[in-house]
Amino acid sequence: MERVPKLTRADAVAALRNPLAFIAERWTPTPRTVQRAALTALVMSVVIVVTGGAVRLTGSGLGCPTWPKCTDDSLTATSAMGFHGAIEFGNRMLTYVLCAAVGWAIIAARSEKPYRRSLTRLGWAQFWIVMSNAVLGGIVVLVGLNPYTVAAHFVATSALIAVAAVMWQRTREGDTAPRPLVGKAVQQLVWFLVGASVLLILVGTVVTGAGPHAGDSSEVERMPLDWETVSKVHAVLAWIVVSLTFALWFVLKAVDAPKGPVRRTRELFLILLCQGLIGYVQYFTDLPEALVGLHMFGSAVMWIWVLRVLLSLRERPDADPEIPAPAHRDRLEPASN
Repeated sequence: MERVPKLTRADAVAALRNPLAFIAERWTPTPRTVQRAALTALVMSVVIVVTGGAVRLTGSGLGCPTWPKCTDDSLTATSAMGFHGAIEFGNRMLTYVLCAAVGWAIIAARSEKPYRRSLTRLGWAQFWIVMSNAVLGGIVVLVGLNPYTVAAHFVATSALIAVAAVMWQRTREGDTAPRPLVGKAVQQLVWFLVGASVLLILVGTVVTGAGPHAGDSSEVERMPLDWETVSKVHAVLAWIVVSLTFALWFVLKAVDAPKGPVRRTRELFLILLCQGLIGYVQYFTDLPEALVGLHMFGSAVMWIWVLRVLLSLRERPDADPEIPAPAHRDRLEPASN
């Protein structure tokens, strides 16, 4: 049986100076472990969207009326604060779970052999987004759920989801230069899809900011816009995203694109149809809380799949000089004159 080496004073000093390097010298995770760590961080970034929506939809946004403490006299929620205090404080505690998931992703990426600096940077980017968004969440409470700060809070979470999705994808790829699998015209179409999706999410935050779910039972400031008009603009943008996705699917099939982009686009199209159905039902049923929460979850899933479509347009195989460049590139890109 192999003996466990003793921790010397020099080891302890090294661990304090650079704990990530200390762990990396003594642990080499498998590629599957790194992938699971990145996926866990992505899943938690979606969970925090759902629980944040639950806080808002139950009117618990000011369940803890101050920040960083729950009250002026207590760090945690008290029994006198009831249901709303428990919901708001529980959501705050989940931020620590999210931090733990992101921390695991950073440690796993830093410890992988060979060391991949780009992967570790994606993990650290998530960490700083989480920290800045936690401060922004505190500002949201301190300003009494101002709708503009609430919208910024959701946009920051969408940025976190984007970085987490990219990191998850990168854990399953090599570090060679990306090889496009489709022509430039198809790539431009996908970038239009990404841009329309970003605009759809931004307008969605305006719909929320002008709508009836203010996040608290008391009088809360709303965006001075006509909610029905903004909702119709949101619906038009949703149809644009659906149309672009369908057009992309048709084009990919027409040019005989690889299975990856076709599969991701088909999945996105089905997600968009489900999301649209939920959106219309909640609109015509006076925004029941359960459907609004489901729509928020669908928004996060849609955003992940838009990014998966974008990332599926290229490949990064492991460096191997014996592997030739894929034939798709010459077949799908138009020849230059």
